[in-house]
Amino acid sequence: MHGSTGKILRVDLTQGKTWDEALDEATLRKYLGGTGLGMKYLAEEVDPRTDWSDPKNIFYLGSGPLGGTRIPGSASISFVTKGAMTNGATSTQANGNFGAYLKWCCYDGILVQGSSLIWKYLYLHKNGVELRDASQLLGKDTWETEDAIKKELGYKERTMSVFSIGPAGENLVRFSGVFGDRGHAAAHNGTGAVMGSKKLKAFAVARVANKLTLTDPEKLGELARKTTETAKTFGGGSVYNWGTSRVLPTAEAGGWLPVKNYQTDLFPEKDLFDGARVRPLFESKNYPCYACSSHHYELMKVTEGPCTGYFGKEPEYEQWASWGPQIFQKDPGAAVMLSNEVDKLGMDTNEAGWVVGWVMECYQKGALKKEDLDGLEMTWGNVAATLALLKNIAHRRGYGATLAEGVKHAAEKLGGESVNWAIFTGKRNSPRGHDHRGRWVEMVDTIVSDTGTLATQMLVVNKDLWKIPNPMDIFDPDHVVQAEANSMGSMTISDCLVQCWFTGFNDTETQTEAINAATGWNMSLEEVMKVGRRVVNMMRLYNLKVGLTPDKETPSARYCSQSVDGPNKDKPITPHWEKMLDNYYQLMGWDRKTGRPLPETIKELALEDFAK
Repeated sequence: MHGSTGKILRVDLTQGKTWDEALDEATLRKYLGGTGLGMKYLAEEVDPRTDWSDPKNIFYLGSGPLGGTRIPGSASISFVTKGAMTNGATSTQANGNFGAYLKWCCYDGILVQGSSLIWKYLYLHKNGVELRDASQLLGKDTWETEDAIKKELGYKERTMSVFSIGPAGENLVRFSGVFGDRGHAAAHNGTGAVMGSKKLKAFAVARVANKLTLTDPEKLGELARKTTETAKTFGGGSVYNWGTSRVLPTAEAGGWLPVKNYQTDLFPEKDLFDGARVRPLFESKNYPCYACSSHHYELMKVTEGPCTGYFGKEPEYEQWASWGPQIFQKDPGAAVMLSNEVDKLGMDTNEAGWVVGWVMECYQKGALKKEDLDGLEMTWGNVAATLALLKNIAHRRGYGATLAEGVKHAAEKLGGESVNWAIFTGKRNSPRGHDHRGRWVEMVDTIVSDTGTLATQMLVVNKDLWKIPNPMDIFDPDHVVQAEANSMGSMTISDCLVQCWFTGFNDTETQTEAINAATGWNMSLEEVMKVGRRVVNMMRLYNLKVGLTPDKETPSARYCSQSVDGPNKDKPITPHWEKMLDNYYQLMGWDRKTGRPLPETIKELALEDFAK
């Protein structure tokens, strides 16, 4: 089968067994791979009433039809499960090398079911598959786990890809994630906690000879070059040359940088966190993913301040935001250290940032005191106390056990005014590292999303194809809703392929050409677009059965509050909120009262059997 290995690996941890399961071409064409295939398995095999920690929950990680080809970003991997934060459908992706190595080991995906009595890790190599004892790995962070597995099995750097959980996942921290290839993260909606509940410490896949059969490899080579050229010019080439390292000053200027837990939008030290300053200062070195020539991912050594000598990966924008302005911490070296330590402990940097920022505001206002926090003085910007608190959360020690449930739970448990200071949605998940009061599209997206995180992305090459207003007024309620509803499914296509959307920018036309060059299917552009919308609506139907109904699509008081300063202080979203949701549901083809896709939407996307 061209573009596909024609099978997934089944793993039953309860029985300690693994076996191959064939994939048919019709299924692959309907779902492509990655998120689509994972959602199919979740819907078919996990009753929505099943709790995320039940052994009956599955854990799927998969590549797609472009996996292991020369298309940039094609080594990404998509994780699908019933997540610990929302207890609903989860789709989150990580870049790196795993997706390519998995395909070369002759699997499109891995589906894990059941739970083990003792800790295990899964090892794929040229001679087969092994479930190996992981007891010696317990307590190790994600970087230590990666090193230990490679040493145990005799692999050097880049000859194996390892994705694992840290102490946070072992201790079922609700916002723990899965991390690999030196800090690439699949961290949204508690994927790490699901792995921990199954006593599965890691996945390790060896790099073997590429055995993929492709219909038109020459055409794929042309499309790979075209994709790279698009990345070099899209948005002036900023992402290609700098990744997200230069976003923080721009975010502050636009009023969407989270500062001091949304108490202000002003961060005078913003330029200290600019990648153009930090990269040369901190001796950075490019460490690219497979088949990617962009300078998005760097390793660096801190060269000034109290954390001098610390070595780790360059923080992504969201990490800079969490461990700089969000906790009002002004040393870039400390932000490098904290962001890497959060990854190593195995926690989502976004939720961890909202938790720590909320604790600091509670400490500032007297709602939490030193004795409540196991002796920690949680003043703004206190790096040592922040690191200690993060470790307490990861190990569920003291007040860390409460915080390990996420900011919504912690705020509601403490009660009083503290609930009004926490940033979350009614579904329990939280936004990425932005002040969405200055990014209305992402606030709407985060709240209505059925993935437990962002569901779409405005980085779309074909704005006319997806009917995104252009130019767009980011504070016009109608424009915002049109952009969100019309582009819904664009990023899902990338997540089904699986392709990093910082390399492809959701270029659906080129992606369609690449699918056909790999598989020989001759899919139309409309058919590919329907795949994205089909998967979005499958998640919606599944989550409605879970109980994630429209009444939970609400922002917390602080999340949708009016900015007190900065460029957006006169642009409140609250007066428009209900009308925006009305319009969004209408454009999506969903019933406003129940949230359920309308019969015509279900029919158009061929979801009749699933909808029953």
